[in-house]
Amino acid sequence: MSVELKDIIKEENIVYKKTPVLTDNVMHYCPGCSHGVVHKIIAEVIEEMGIQDKTIGVSPVGCSVLAYNYLDIDWAEAAHGRAPAVATGISRIHPDRYVFTYQGDGDLASIGCGEIMHACNRGENIVVIFINNAIYGMTGGQMAPTTLLGQVTATTPYGRDAKLNGFPMKLTELLAQLDGTCYVTRQSVHTPANVRKAKAAIRKAFENAKAAQEKAEAAKAAAEAAQKAAEEAAQASGENSEAAKKAQAAAEEAQAKAEAAQAAAEEAQAGAEAAQKAAEDAAAAAAANN
Repeated sequence: MSVELKDIIKEENIVYKKTPVLTDNVMHYCPGCSHGVVHKIIAEVIEEMGIQDKTIGVSPVGCSVLAYNYLDIDWAEAAHGRAPAVATGISRIHPDRYVFTYQGDGDLASIGCGEIMHACNRGENIVVIFINNAIYGMTGGQMAPTTLLGQVTATTPYGRDAKLNGFPMKLTELLAQLDGTCYVTRQSVHTPANVRKAKAAIRKAFENAKAAQEKAEAAKAAAEAAQKAAEEAAQASGENSEAAKKAQAAAEEAQAKAEAAQAAAEEAQAGAEAAQKAAEDAAAAAAANN
């Protein structure tokens, strides 16, 4: 019995397929670079979480400047090193969006070092994906802030020397010390097992962003409920005050009527007494005439 290819390629038999979040464009990255792998797992996480229409990526200057060609989501371009600042603005204006930056070591650890430090210290609800290959890959292979000791580059032909070039910057350890950071982890994608771990880490980062959104929404809802309750209480107080004023006016009117009735009764009593006296005077006069 022969089996045709069309009988095998069916939806129920698929064990893996390219995520639709990843476009069909051919990537421009160098062979062996990890950008393509990381792009893929970011796209898969976005699809699995169902947040494609709510995700905004920010890419600065560097190899990732053309990332918008490969991930089918909304993107914003940032000046060199300024991706965290741009992401901060987007996240604050659109708190219901999943905002992330995609930065290399030349961008984040060098010209953008101040930006990432302060964004993390403020505790901004953004995800930062830092691709650290310890070299300026796009501009010719110069030494980067994260270049390892002894590593040969175009500008350290004899290897990085701590006395001459300083020590490598350990950004992960630095950022982990800040009170505003929520989740900091170092991963690699050079083996299938590490790719799975890196994907889990990226998903956790986006889930943390989601949890922060839900917390902010709950706080906002609580504040709105408290505001509404205060307004209703003020309205009820106003209504009670108006009713009290009407009751006071009615009481004063009733008091005035009672006083008027009392005055009329006293006047009638005086009239009756005068009539009685007149009758008595007339009776006395009649007796005197007799």
